[in-house]
Amino acid sequence: MVISLAASGFDGSASELTRGALMQFWLTTWYDREVQTRMLLKGYDAVTGALRPEVREYIAGNPIQTEKATRPHRAYTDAEWSRLEAACRSVVHSSRTRHKEALALAEVGAEPRVEGRITEAHIAWLMRREGPMAYNPDFVERVGGGKWNLSRSRLVQQVRNDLFPSTHTLIAYQTLFGMYCGIVSDGIDGLGLDDIEWAGDTTILLSYVKGRAAKESLNLPKRAVRLLEQWLEHSAPLRIFADDQMRESLWIAQDLLTATRVTGPPATGKPRQTFVKEVALTDDLGAPFTIHRGRIRATYEEQLARRGWTGRATIDPNHTPRTEGDHYVTPTTPAQLDAVESIIEDGQSDLLRKVLPPVVLTSEQAATFVVGFPGEVERLGLDTAAIAALVGGERDVFTAACTDQLAGLHGPAGKPCPARPWVCLLCPLAVFMPRHIGNLLRLESFFLRQFRQMPTEHFVRVFGPYADRLSSEILPKFTADARSRAAREVADDDTELPLRPEEMS
Repeated sequence: MVISLAASGFDGSASELTRGALMQFWLTTWYDREVQTRMLLKGYDAVTGALRPEVREYIAGNPIQTEKATRPHRAYTDAEWSRLEAACRSVVHSSRTRHKEALALAEVGAEPRVEGRITEAHIAWLMRREGPMAYNPDFVERVGGGKWNLSRSRLVQQVRNDLFPSTHTLIAYQTLFGMYCGIVSDGIDGLGLDDIEWAGDTTILLSYVKGRAAKESLNLPKRAVRLLEQWLEHSAPLRIFADDQMRESLWIAQDLLTATRVTGPPATGKPRQTFVKEVALTDDLGAPFTIHRGRIRATYEEQLARRGWTGRATIDPNHTPRTEGDHYVTPTTPAQLDAVESIIEDGQSDLLRKVLPPVVLTSEQAATFVVGFPGEVERLGLDTAAIAALVGGERDVFTAACTDQLAGLHGPAGKPCPARPWVCLLCPLAVFMPRHIGNLLRLESFFLRQFRQMPTEHFVRVFGPYADRLSSEILPKFTADARSRAAREVADDDTELPLRPEEMS
């Protein structure tokens, strides 16, 4: 900035800067440089207060230059994706096999000084208790003396890499984990042991932080859960020797260049380039493969989209709505525009329906439904025959009476509604009557059982709105006596509910 201003004829101090001089400089530079120099001047003025008032006001405004539009990461081809997965799986499998063998050797080994010899088992025994060690004078003295030997040095290095995960092994685990769950790269690197929340034996709710957004959570796919279990087992011997900070980090590797001999994920791309060379990984053109974790995430999302399900309400929850629309859902034809507008209208209508109060009727109210609830009759589009069917129980589903099971709110129009029992609690077509109290209480007990076995954040996301409406809006409208009589028939188990096997508590 100083060189450019001097070239344009301004050689004064920062306090002498004018709005015109800054504007001339920023018009000839680019976006990043303008943002950086604005920050510089703001910091200078915050400390000294020396800038002119008009300059202070000017630097607080919006940049002159515009940021260049970025493109979404390009997904890997199917062949590249398969080769990358196969290479990482091979490294993980071989390293775990050697790790188990090294642990077995450590169990049968003994103190080298006492035994008077140095074998693979003795080195494994020593490192299992002392941590990662290099073949140096201290090691030679520890095992009973002797001269430096190249073959023995290689043996020590081999045992160390077998017993403790190296950066090479760490990269394979991290890459495979990203391929299995699609978490952003900075979210993966920053994971700690306290971010892993077990919800049962095979379910993990993982919390992570996206650098551009905030803290998020993900229910890990089964493959990612199994891989995470393997990594925790693989890294457990090394974690013993890490300091307090590194011990709580999920990703650790042995590194003799650090004081504690334990390091975290690589901070640069060079270790990944070395990994690619060691496993001889190439792209479709035969060139050395580039492991770009942004592209890994893009490929993961693309493969889910091919199967018709992304696992999310949007393509990428880490994008702002504007970015999402600009990159993914900008309509380009009249037909696409009509489709997008229809989706927006359906979403707005759904939100309006959800805020409507539930229709809960007592026995007396059911008998005088037309007289007492003219607004509801008009909203639900009921006639005399439909009201008779509702009151008589002909349109009953599990938790309510449905005014129109073929309306298509939760499935194809003209076909029976496929919604789960608790969805009726928020459905505008549901009418709750005294004969439904028993099933409503059974559903309430189901929510309580699910709450006890699920992480709170996961429960709120899956069942929260339904449980809240049931306990705060629907059940309180029935008399305490009616709820008490119905409660005697509730067994508080899953046998009374129409559940799928994966929904059992």
